[in-house]
Amino acid sequence: MTHFVPTGLSRRSLAAWIASTAAAGAMPAALWPTMAGAAEPQLATKLRIVIPANEGGGWDQTGRALGAAMIASGAVGDISYENIGGKGGTIGLAKYVEKYDADPDTLLMSGMVMVGAVALQKPAVTMAQVAPVARLTSDYEVVVVKADSPIKTPKDLIAQLRADAAKTVIAGGSAGGVDHMYAGMLARVAGNAGALVYLPHPGGAQVVEALETGKAAAGISGYSEFSDHLASGKLRAIGVSSKRPFLGIPSVREQGVDADLANWRGVLTGKKVPAERKAVLLEAVRRATTADVWQKTIKRNNWDAYWMAGKDFESFLDLDTAMAGPLIYLLKLKA
Repeated sequence: MTHFVPTGLSRRSLAAWIASTAAAGAMPAALWPTMAGAAEPQLATKLRIVIPANEGGGWDQTGRALGAAMIASGAVGDISYENIGGKGGTIGLAKYVEKYDADPDTLLMSGMVMVGAVALQKPAVTMAQVAPVARLTSDYEVVVVKADSPIKTPKDLIAQLRADAAKTVIAGGSAGGVDHMYAGMLARVAGNAGALVYLPHPGGAQVVEALETGKAAAGISGYSEFSDHLASGKLRAIGVSSKRPFLGIPSVREQGVDADLANWRGVLTGKKVPAERKAVLLEAVRRATTADVWQKTIKRNNWDAYWMAGKDFESFLDLDTAMAGPLIYLLKLKA
């Protein structure tokens, strides 16, 4: 059974609501806050988080971290996860809309990767068929090469793309996603965006394998997906897509290549979920992001907290969606 808790009440009003609800037998004692008001009420006994990617990648890390923080904050009693990978999240998006469009207990992880994949692949189910809840994090693109690669700087990579784009293969995540977009931006700087050879992969592990086996000259993904191999010395970072240095890695821009881009990740819900329930889900997510476990995860993965909700997030998502198509056309990206 799902328990709906009103938001925006004073502590005294919330206590009165709890008392009346409990008296009516609609709330089990396990969900009551303490009489001293030290604990906030549980907002849901159980939620499901649909992660439109395979296990281990950025979306999976973010979704599971959010679930753990929801439980740690006391907002939710239990969390289950459902991974549905493929095609930049568009397969997971379609299945979410089909199965959970009106489900008040199921959230969907999303982000710039999905926005770009929808724009490139033009699937039947689009971002217009889900509802925004909150934006959570920002992550930058790291450009890496094998430790013994002759490519030492972003300018070296641009020079190789100009000289022989066909042999300067770049590996990254799903087609149309943020990795692909950034590869397109680099190829555009080189002056031959249409000649870009991009190898899409379901996760960072496959990108690393493409580099190690010589199938790709460079790889692009978030820092957390390359961190172990950078630390071991197997890979070398030549730049990051932020405007300033990040974790000791110089930015691509400050090395003379005009290309910066930030990824974002957030959470959505079904279009048919009532507004009152969306407000409760938003409060559960907000409380999760204040939990120590979430803050530690942000720090450990070197993500930037990037909170946005309500009308601001709706407007942001509308603009991001509107810009994705023209950007993909401009960069000549191919599915």
